Amino acid sequence: MKPYRIRLRRACVAAATAGLLIAPAAAAGSAHGANDPARSAPAAPSPSPDGTFAQLTPAVAAKLDAAVRQVLRDAQVPGVAVGLWAPGKGSYVKSFGVADKATGAPMTSGLRVRIGSETKTFTVTALLELVDQHRAGLDDPIGKYVTGVPNGNRITLRELAGMRSGLFNYSEDPDFAKALETTPDKHFTPQELLAYGFKHGVQFQPDAQFDYSNTNLVLLGLVIEKVTGRPLHDVVMRDVVAPAGLHHTLFPTGAEFPEPHAQGYTEQTASGKIENSTDWDPSWAWAAGAMISDLQDLRSWAHTLATGTLLTPATQAERLKTRPIGVPGDGYGLGIFDVQGWIGHNGSLPGYEVLCVYLPQARATMVIVLNTDVLHDGQEPSTLFGEAVTRIVSPQHVYPGHKPSAPKGS
Repeated sequence: MKPYRIRLRRACVAAATAGLLIAPAAAAGSAHGANDPARSAPAAPSPSPDGTFAQLTPAVAAKLDAAVRQVLRDAQVPGVAVGLWAPGKGSYVKSFGVADKATGAPMTSGLRVRIGSETKTFTVTALLELVDQHRAGLDDPIGKYVTGVPNGNRITLRELAGMRSGLFNYSEDPDFAKALETTPDKHFTPQELLAYGFKHGVQFQPDAQFDYSNTNLVLLGLVIEKVTGRPLHDVVMRDVVAPAGLHHTLFPTGAEFPEPHAQGYTEQTASGKIENSTDWDPSWAWAAGAMISDLQDLRSWAHTLATGTLLTPATQAERLKTRPIGVPGDGYGLGIFDVQGWIGHNGSLPGYEVLCVYLPQARATMVIVLNTDVLHDGQEPSTLFGEAVTRIVSPQHVYPGHKPSAPKGS
């Protein structure tokens, strides 16, 4: 079995829209010919005139259809939904393939999926709200809130959120992988997760380098609970999801997965064969990746996240101070990345992947959701879709902008 990869992998970021010329109803069909329902969204701001994003004409839509179908076939992805929106350029919302391989039910944009590491953006937003309330400081040491952390007197909350702590990623621990492999319905506690990571000690001194680690987010989840006196899921739902106006987003406390949702398929199994992972308990991901959402909620969230509407301008500015991660044009801030100008995050856990990003120059949003995490030629399928789409609509800002390398631990 390969190590579980809830992390935002190096394959994704480092080594990892005047009038609706193409109306959603005309372009938003599935590969089976059915139209996807689209929920209403707030009025878009004035368009950017800089030409960084293509007019979503029928001709461009046809190119997108062909490109998405090609990746679907090549990577053997069961189903994918793609959404593009930019003021003055139109919109493209379309689904391809199936949501359920057993029944052949089509993929649609209204289906919920597990969003993996996109959860990190919600957790870090909850933390930054506490910073705005002067209840926590980004330069506070983690030891102020959680005892027993290696280097806990030196590692700051900023370094945890920026993936520069030096703490080992618990989800790369072989014993953790074995436990999850044999009992995917097991409910893990945050303390159990940290124990897997802490037994490895520190990998480097704080702020010395970038290294993506889910351990960092589990610790931030505990900080949020310590400061608020409330469970993390309650803080995220009441203080982040609700103010953001998201109605189909959930932080589950177990394996619950409200309908309608797509079935998820993974090869991260004891047998090594592709299996249905829909009802696996995501508690092992907790603050790093347990949440659920859908395409339209993620559309709204991409704008909220990138523009900082839930935070003060000063705190949002701190969030967006990205640091290099080894690839020109790519950087990581506080629970957020900037990949070739696209700001946001992606997510992957067994059975599902999402890509949720915003391009400020064009005020454009791209959301891609799919129901597998099976790699194709060492690359995440969400990355392949993102690259195929952006080569057409934003050739000056192609995601991820380089040939991804095989992620560590694969």
